[in-house]
Amino acid sequence: MAKNVTVQRIVSVLLHRVQIIILATVVMGLLFFMYSRFVIAPMYSTSTMIYVQNYSSAQRDNANTKATTSTKTESDSKKTSNEENQKIYPADISASANLAEICVTLFKNSDEMTALYDGCTVNVDVTDGTFFITITVDGTDAQKCANVANQLAEKAAEVYNSKFSYGQIGTLRQANVPSAPYAPSNMKNMLIGAAIGFIASSLISILIELIDTTIKSEDDIQEIYGIPIFAEIPDFDNQG
Repeated sequence: MAKNVTVQRIVSVLLHRVQIIILATVVMGLLFFMYSRFVIAPMYSTSTMIYVQNYSSAQRDNANTKATTSTKTESDSKKTSNEENQKIYPADISASANLAEICVTLFKNSDEMTALYDGCTVNVDVTDGTFFITITVDGTDAQKCANVANQLAEKAAEVYNSKFSYGQIGTLRQANVPSAPYAPSNMKNMLIGAAIGFIASSLISILIELIDTTIKSEDDIQEIYGIPIFAEIPDFDNQG
């Protein structure tokens, strides 16, 4: 027959083995921390943002003409020309957003762009309702992630211009080299390890108590067999 399981007995078991439980908790926490810190490769993430706009070449030429006619000197003209190359011209936002969705599919399926991944994980997404496309690159090398992201932005422009004869594509933000990894979280992993150690050691302690039918006291006899103790045989060997 098994011993009765009560909350009081469980608490008693845990208190009796509290040192083992604490030790298991600390050891597992340290093991998980060391594994996270020294074994798991750090992961870095960076992103670049590009935009596409849907309008005819005539609209762009008209915008360029208005901008350049306002210049008065040659140096001002060169400066304005450079600024115009980076300028986002007014356009139909809805049409541009639709074009951005098309470009995301195009970029994801482009062999020219996938060839630049270089072992990194790349995600190309468009911000809902806009014509802004974000290229996010994750990997174990911070510098490589930034290089791949910027190369993809440049290649995206080439792919776009080879497919479309209208509109405009440009870079809003270049990717920077990430200064710190976003994963793994050493503290989080240490806490997970400590929790596993605590739970496992507690369950094992309770399980050992449940399957242990050894008679250790008079109370165990009464609890297991349900009979009272009428007499006790003295241990003469241990008496002085």
